[in-house]
Amino acid sequence: MDPNIFPKVGSKGGSSIAEHISAFASRKFSINRNTGVPKPGRRFSIGEPSINETGSKVHRQFRNAHEGHLPHAGLDASRASTGVVWCTERASEFGFLEEPEKWANLGQGAPEVDDDIPGCFPRPKTLQLNENSREYGPTAGIKPLRQAVAHLYNVMHREGKDSQYTWENVAIVPGGRAGLIRIAAVLNNAYVGFFIPDYTAYNEMLSLFKNFAAIPIPLSEEEGYHIHPEKIAEEIARGTGVILTSNPRNPTGRVIKNPELAEIQDLCRERATFVSDEFYSGYNYTSDCDGTTISAADNVVDVDEDDVLIIDGLTKRFRLPGWRVAWIIGPKEFIKAIGSCGSYLDGGTNVPFQEAAIPMLEPGLVKAEMIALQKHFRDKRDYVLARLRAMGFVIKYVPDSTFYLWLNLEGLPAPISDGLNFFQACLEEKVIVVPGIFFDLNPARRRDLFDSPCHHFVRFSYGPKMETLRMGCDGIERAVNKYRNQESAVH
Repeated sequence: MDPNIFPKVGSKGGSSIAEHISAFASRKFSINRNTGVPKPGRRFSIGEPSINETGSKVHRQFRNAHEGHLPHAGLDASRASTGVVWCTERASEFGFLEEPEKWANLGQGAPEVDDDIPGCFPRPKTLQLNENSREYGPTAGIKPLRQAVAHLYNVMHREGKDSQYTWENVAIVPGGRAGLIRIAAVLNNAYVGFFIPDYTAYNEMLSLFKNFAAIPIPLSEEEGYHIHPEKIAEEIARGTGVILTSNPRNPTGRVIKNPELAEIQDLCRERATFVSDEFYSGYNYTSDCDGTTISAADNVVDVDEDDVLIIDGLTKRFRLPGWRVAWIIGPKEFIKAIGSCGSYLDGGTNVPFQEAAIPMLEPGLVKAEMIALQKHFRDKRDYVLARLRAMGFVIKYVPDSTFYLWLNLEGLPAPISDGLNFFQACLEEKVIVVPGIFFDLNPARRRDLFDSPCHHFVRFSYGPKMETLRMGCDGIERAVNKYRNQESAVH
């Protein structure tokens, strides 16, 4: 121990070691891994970790990954791992990478990609490559695809409106994360309001750039994580210049729809930029699976004046996550900047896949696809809900969109009643879920996440095929029964 921690007895201005020990008796210490010197307990924490945390390997792994590694020069290794990646790394320690077919991966936020959903159109299995596709493509995307996206939104969301999207209102980007990063790069010096819980990748987006300040807006579990227009009004009143949200919402499976969505956009008009992440817009179960998609495009008054940025793509609702083709829609001035910054951020989207995407965006084809998609995924949702409720899970709010369940663990045996320990128990049964703590966005790392209101949740994806869901539910049931039996044996 460093002898200089306490002043010497009898030194000028000093006091006895006993007095110092007494003064520190009520303080809680941990050890700095680099120096071996005690340091104060969890910063901004409201309590000590439970025995289930301190004795848990997975909790130690989480802390090591997110509160600083022994550094290589210039490396911040904590930047390298988002929630799903971290979970996959832990699963690999249990053999996931060697035999993935024996696992139920309910953590990856991806839909099933096969062509066997009744009513869905078959995806291309080959690409036509011409000489033009060998060249660098425009960083804002090729014009024919930009035109196809604009046409799709005009037909599905702007019919009868005077103001219509053109190709100049669309930028094609290489996936949703790249789109979010581009948007972040062009924001000015503003407060950016974001909601808790929300999509894990926002954490990196909100922490990489210094041209804005990220402001968390917690949502209430008691209110079903609903975003009320009054909350938006409060944020704008205190100077928030950008509102960022997924809608439909990841991970809670809730959706903001009209008239409340229109009211939120009215509040933002001429006051704040509204960034609407709509990757789950097709997974909408609020209109009896009639193919209706949710979009802020319905409520835009002037496509070049309303500061509304919409991001979507082929990844989720077209079930093509490997293609990395997405788009941003918004005012021309925004799109011009977003297209240009791609030259130094990501270089643009793969040209052959852009070309292959064009025929998929025919509005009639998309409408039929959405009807089939919604019916299929609603059936999977209902299967999973029934299985989990039969195991004793209390599910207060049935998700009305996306393919996620935000699963509360509070009623489970104590050793698996938090997200990280439940995740660990599931790994032992070859099942992957994502601990809820990853959705408590904390880009500035000002809070200790173990005080998080998301700590006793996991995100469960019913995106995979039905046989995978059955395997996953079977594994979760084994894990729950194992700990219930242990609990019964003790009592």
